[in-house]
Amino acid sequence: MYALKRLLVAIPTVIGVSILVFLMIHLIPGDPAQMMLFPRGTEAEIEQLRQELGLNLPIHVQYWNWVTDAIQLDLGTSVQRGVSVTSEVFGRFPATFELAIAAILIAVIVGVPLGVIAAQKRNSWIDYTCITISLMGVSIPVFWLGLMLIFIFAATLGVLPVSGRMPTGASIESVTGLYLIDTLIRGDLGLFWQTIRHLFLPALSLASVPLALVVRVTRSSMIEVLSEDYVRTAKAKGTPYRLVVFKHALRNALIPVITVVGLQVGRLMGGAILTETVFSWPGMGRLLVSSIHARDYPLIQGTVLIFAILFIITNIVVDLLYAYIDPRVKYE
Repeated sequence: MYALKRLLVAIPTVIGVSILVFLMIHLIPGDPAQMMLFPRGTEAEIEQLRQELGLNLPIHVQYWNWVTDAIQLDLGTSVQRGVSVTSEVFGRFPATFELAIAAILIAVIVGVPLGVIAAQKRNSWIDYTCITISLMGVSIPVFWLGLMLIFIFAATLGVLPVSGRMPTGASIESVTGLYLIDTLIRGDLGLFWQTIRHLFLPALSLASVPLALVVRVTRSSMIEVLSEDYVRTAKAKGTPYRLVVFKHALRNALIPVITVVGLQVGRLMGGAILTETVFSWPGMGRLLVSSIHARDYPLIQGTVLIFAILFIITNIVVDLLYAYIDPRVKYE
């Protein structure tokens, strides 16, 4: 029942987002058709494009036509590329998804243990080190960190590749669009390792902000939970301290961590724009940047809409995880 309610609440949100995305090109000064064909477009070509995109229709009619097509997964045709926006966006989605999931895994695998250790060693040099790492993570711009990682590991040490998803000249018959899974399906461990090497630097760069947030939230949540009565009771009963921390305390401390992680997954899908540009990663973020440079408004609209919907879906999934993680959370 709760899942149904959350889906119903998400509907007006999606409608509002679609309106904002649609109005985006109409808020830009000038004629969108003229901007898209600038500087080579003739008057006849501009008028033809205006008719093809329906820009000569009333704005409410334009929105209705666009949103009804979008419901049928028809986001129009790219002006510059001449291909379906839907196929172009979803063709790039696996690369962005793979990058975002890798980044969030790094953030969780590294951030949660650091946060737990910092809480246990409160006010020690270990705690201060973790706090410093956290502050650096949220302070350093992602694009600058990406450039520094390229300079250190690719240009200077030469141990990791600088760009792309796979080695130059390598090809794979993709089943899922996720190269790590595809290489495992094929049983090609050599190519699997090369794929990880290409993924590591952009994922590490993208993981800097969520890693810092996970460390901070885990630390503060663990400090609060460790002071609860049931934790003191477990200690008084002689329960091993490690069991108290990881079975009793950590499970309850994970609720705010799950919230942060869930929100960060959605944000990483959009935050990958800078990372994908720096590392030439062929995902949705890089597609959006190239479409902005080309003034390809149908492609911009489609990409931004998909980003927004993915963020909304992620929030719904996070809400549904609450009850599973913490039995105290009950939804009527």
